Amino acid sequence: MKADYVEFKYGWPVVLAGSIGISLGMSPLPFYTIGVFAQPLSQEFGWGIEQIMYGLIPFCVATVISAPLAGYLSDRFGVRPVALISIILFSLAMMAFGLNNGSLPLYFMLWSLLSFGGAGTLPITFTKAIARWFQHKRGLALGMALVGTGIGGALAKIFAAALIEAVGWRLAYVGIGFLPLLVSFPVVFLLFRDVDDPKVESKVRDLEKVRPERATSQLYGFSFLESLRDPRFWLLCAIFLPLSFAIGGPIPNLETLLGAKGFARGDAIILASFLGYSVYVGRILAGYLLDIIWAPAVACVLQMMPAISMYIFTIPDPSYAQMVMAIVTLGVAAGVEYDLLAYLVARYFGMKSYARIYGTLYAFFGLGAGFGPAIFGAIYGRTGSYDLAMDYAMWAFVVCALSFLFLGRYRDQQLRAMV
Repeated sequence: MKADYVEFKYGWPVVLAGSIGISLGMSPLPFYTIGVFAQPLSQEFGWGIEQIMYGLIPFCVATVISAPLAGYLSDRFGVRPVALISIILFSLAMMAFGLNNGSLPLYFMLWSLLSFGGAGTLPITFTKAIARWFQHKRGLALGMALVGTGIGGALAKIFAAALIEAVGWRLAYVGIGFLPLLVSFPVVFLLFRDVDDPKVESKVRDLEKVRPERATSQLYGFSFLESLRDPRFWLLCAIFLPLSFAIGGPIPNLETLLGAKGFARGDAIILASFLGYSVYVGRILAGYLLDIIWAPAVACVLQMMPAISMYIFTIPDPSYAQMVMAIVTLGVAAGVEYDLLAYLVARYFGMKSYARIYGTLYAFFGLGAGFGPAIFGAIYGRTGSYDLAMDYAMWAFVVCALSFLFLGRYRDQQLRAMV
């Protein structure tokens, strides 16, 4: 095995477990399926699309608390128990949506409970362990693990639509919620172990014989309070809030947007599923590039591309091919954000308080991703078009992409000096 890839010999179980855990976790399932459930919920309860999308607001407001809390618990008690407990709670919370009786307050409360129950299934827990197992190929390892959001999102849309057609939306929620228990939990239980787990002690020793510098890399880094005094931390907050609005806003609204453009529901679901497949490409591409090119430059280029998607979405009578191009381009950008955030935290702040720093930054990301779909839905409800929302998103992509260039050089040498 080539020296550059020797880390995979020891860390592949964590990458595999992380990929499956993330693919059926809180990142993809709620966001990718809300658009599929929107139509049956609207038909049964008479809710407007914007009201259904408003559910993401309490979900992501709660994430402002739940994501940093999951980060704190992961740093305090370890990522493995947090992930396993959260998988169970997340599954139960997803199933609980099938109990909705038409009450909007109950619907919003369920979204809040979903956030608190599922925060441990976010990339916060899984990427911390991966970043500690990998150093030289950290970007690629993160990208391989985070492809789960694309795969899980694409398949979840199709699976949810098939379940709704076969057994109705209530049992479809139960079916979607059962997936993490059936698939994620056993894999994570068997394979997901951090470097300080006694059961992998011998593997860690063997890895450190090949990569002796890896042991030191686990020690350096800023404390959480130190990171709060760092301008780069707040720059990342300022970038990821509008960026997540621009990425997250269109995704749950895709089925409605495509329907408004004249596409049949079946075609709309198939087209929307291209998003998940392109996220897969974005994850691997970004992961590979992050290890060989300065990460802010990679981010600038890949996050600038969806501005083209936003323009295509405003075309009055788009062709099938144009929609595929727009969705794929958006998906590639959506495939970059989680591994980019994980990689930037590790390179600029170190591993000392990784989960808390990542969790807090994710809270800002979650705010934008939560309000984005609701604002997109509200604009559509008032104007009958998503064009104005797409214009806002287009400029958000341009400004945020350029802002990454202000992060400056990596800080590994400075961080190591703190050991």
